[in-house]
Amino acid sequence: MTRTLSTQTIQKIGETIKLNGWVNARRNMSKIVFLDLRDRWGIVQVVCVPSELDEKSQSVLKDIRLEFVLEIEGVVQARGEKQVNKDLLTGGVEVLAKKIAILAKAETPPFEVANEERQANEELRLKYRYLDLRHERMKNNIILRDKVIGNIRDYLHDKQFIEIETPFLSKSTPEGARDFLVPSRNYPGKFFALPQSPQQYKQMLMIAGMEKYFQIVRCFRDEDQRGDRQAEFTQLDVEMSFVKEEEDILSITEKMIKQVIKRIGGDYQMTFNKFPQIKYDEVIAKYNSDKPDLRQNKEDKNELAFVWVIDFPMFEYKEGDKRWAAAHHPFTAIRDEDLDKLGDETKMAQIKAKQYDLVLNGNEVAGGSIRTTDPEILKKVFQFLGHSEKEIQAQFGHLLEAFKYGVPPHGGIAFGLDRLIAILAGEESIREVMAFPKTSDNRDPLMDSPSEVSKEQLEELAIEVRSVK
Repeated sequence: MTRTLSTQTIQKIGETIKLNGWVNARRNMSKIVFLDLRDRWGIVQVVCVPSELDEKSQSVLKDIRLEFVLEIEGVVQARGEKQVNKDLLTGGVEVLAKKIAILAKAETPPFEVANEERQANEELRLKYRYLDLRHERMKNNIILRDKVIGNIRDYLHDKQFIEIETPFLSKSTPEGARDFLVPSRNYPGKFFALPQSPQQYKQMLMIAGMEKYFQIVRCFRDEDQRGDRQAEFTQLDVEMSFVKEEEDILSITEKMIKQVIKRIGGDYQMTFNKFPQIKYDEVIAKYNSDKPDLRQNKEDKNELAFVWVIDFPMFEYKEGDKRWAAAHHPFTAIRDEDLDKLGDETKMAQIKAKQYDLVLNGNEVAGGSIRTTDPEILKKVFQFLGHSEKEIQAQFGHLLEAFKYGVPPHGGIAFGLDRLIAILAGEESIREVMAFPKTSDNRDPLMDSPSEVSKEQLEELAIEVRSVK
């Protein structure tokens, strides 16, 4: 007999079916036992009457507890009018059990699964994340994540973008945060780095003639504890050739967002039909922030106020280091009218970049830029940032070499998908929309990592561990 999903029972009144799932609740009423059986799609009530069960099923019924995994054969029947549960999709039916089999027993969970209001602390939830994901809210968050990503893929494929994977093992380059380093066994003393973003790879894909690229990609940053951040996160990476102005990127991105939100369903209200574009200087002067929350009702989590912030400064002065740095990244194109200011330290703060951020409800959810494709301008930027010719060649020589072979004008954008999905889910933390996140201090209680490795592994990699004071 083919398995019937919980939500399919409403179409099978009078039929004998087979259900599989977890016990969400058990209620004993005299000799009759009511079980709420949960699968990924929902919950259905199962009525267990001893006289309707075979002898083996009567025996196992006594042992059934919460979170046991069961297989049940029974007849779907309509509930009486007074017994209908209007809060459940399946609330108008129940299944009269005929056979019950225990597929797996379960110990008492460390926290309740059926009643999420009695929420465990985050450390415990992450240690038993596979149980936490059984909660209805968490399950729905993961399903929403899948819908968002699936609809993004559909939209971009429809617009003739190619999904291309870039390497996880790459080169350590200065991009603002610490790299996660991966020691090379074959080349002792040398290291790969996990990518903070696929920035240089996607630019080389434009040089390769791919023209329209995207990727749903993991990125890695070894940052100190900073609130709602994760050491590894998911990014939507998009790059396009033959675009010279920001509007080319902004237009296709805005259309994508509107289509995705429409298709995922939900009671969302868009504050603006056309996303406003506000210059950086204006937004700072008016809101004292480059991430303004422009919702009409800031208590309404379903209201979505998207706004573009454009014309960012190209450089920012780091007081602690007493030096200039790229505000976004050094590959960002400078506005044409500001190119003559490059190198004049008295005018560096005036230089604007072809950079843009997409802000949603006071959170940056995406950022990008038109890229510099003139090697001479790029060298001047690197030199102004304090890189010697030797450092430029060591860190970026491969990209500058690629620029010699015909580079199209190009630009792109990258979304922090975890943040976007968290806002759409009405969650405060991105950890609530990730299947297996780290704690806020970058630990994994589920796998108990980071952890020590054997002395043999370290010796093989020519690594010696010393204590840090």
